[in-house]
Amino acid sequence: MTRKNAAVEGDPDCTEVLEDDSRSIILDIIAQLRKGKDLHRVALPTFVLEPRSMLERITDFMSHPDLIQAANAYTDPLDRFIGVVQYFLSGWHIKPKGVKKPYNPVLGEFFRCQWNYDNGTKAIYIAEQVSHHPPMSAYYYASPDNGLVIQGNLRPKPKFLGNSAATIMDGTSHITLTRWNNETYHVTMPNVYARGILFGKMVMELGDSCTVRCPTNGYICELDFKTKGFFTGSYNAVIGKIKHEPTGKVLREISGTWSNEMFISKPKTSQKTSLFDVKSSKILPPLIQPESQQELNESRRLWSKVTLGIKQNDMDLATDAKLAVEERQRADTRQREDRGLVFEPRFFALDEKDGEYKIKLQGDTLEHLETFVFPLSHDTSKSPDEVLPDIPSSTIVSA
Repeated sequence: MTRKNAAVEGDPDCTEVLEDDSRSIILDIIAQLRKGKDLHRVALPTFVLEPRSMLERITDFMSHPDLIQAANAYTDPLDRFIGVVQYFLSGWHIKPKGVKKPYNPVLGEFFRCQWNYDNGTKAIYIAEQVSHHPPMSAYYYASPDNGLVIQGNLRPKPKFLGNSAATIMDGTSHITLTRWNNETYHVTMPNVYARGILFGKMVMELGDSCTVRCPTNGYICELDFKTKGFFTGSYNAVIGKIKHEPTGKVLREISGTWSNEMFISKPKTSQKTSLFDVKSSKILPPLIQPESQQELNESRRLWSKVTLGIKQNDMDLATDAKLAVEERQRADTRQREDRGLVFEPRFFALDEKDGEYKIKLQGDTLEHLETFVFPLSHDTSKSPDEVLPDIPSSTIVSA
């Protein structure tokens, strides 16, 4: 199965032209669907997969720590709010070429990593698939010495929409600046669309509205990710307004493209300043344990054969490995049901008050966090039916 990248004006990495053999597979899948149908039970072909789990994909939004650290240093609440908005918008440009989606995590799968910052501080991240029906991922990122916590739940809902496939990004992320009396920002996500799956060029777009809200200071940013019209518009456009929510007063306006450069300005003025420029930005990747030291249900080890097949362009290997992972999940589910057991997440627990999964962590220091996420002893042995390869390495490696 083959595919070609094709340039799209404004962003050459968001489009893909499928060869006839690849497109015919998609058409075979679509023939079984009806408009608006949930896609969770449909096995997508491996050539449309990005070779990493959604649990790892979430870390893209932690790739520009300088922005959130700068925001945390501002004494003016509006400046902090603008900094948090800038930080949120900075993560969307990180993506593979073409139209790809990350692996759907299986129940109990988890991903963990850390960052070492230039100022001598650290951040640690843990994410876990806490529910299968409906699919839900819980995640927690903290850098105690920098006064920062990010946690949330993600509930993607894929749907078929005729010539498009959509992923409705339900869920909320909470960014807490602990130095400012736990000042918290509640963030929702835009939706993701794959256009042109029946005819035309396949294009990935972000669409619809989302918000960044800080109830403590009364600020809200209303963002609108624009999809390109058939005859008008451009790819990857985003516009927004920062308001004082109690009065409705507009304080700042945002414009530009999330894949290139975004600008901010005061209302009723033509003078704009750069809010975030992809070209001059620097990505700080996480540090991840080698697969030989990972547990069986850690993302990179769990999906390693699928990833190997995709990277070697061996779609038979990738497809067989993907089916093996999915069948293993079904077997685990049957075993729990036969024994009358209920799945309990390892790192997160459901908070009945707000219906969100929260970290089970006891204590708020870096030492507490490291011990919780990276215990000194854990089982990395292979089970008798182990089918996943062990890629040897001896040190934590960069993504």
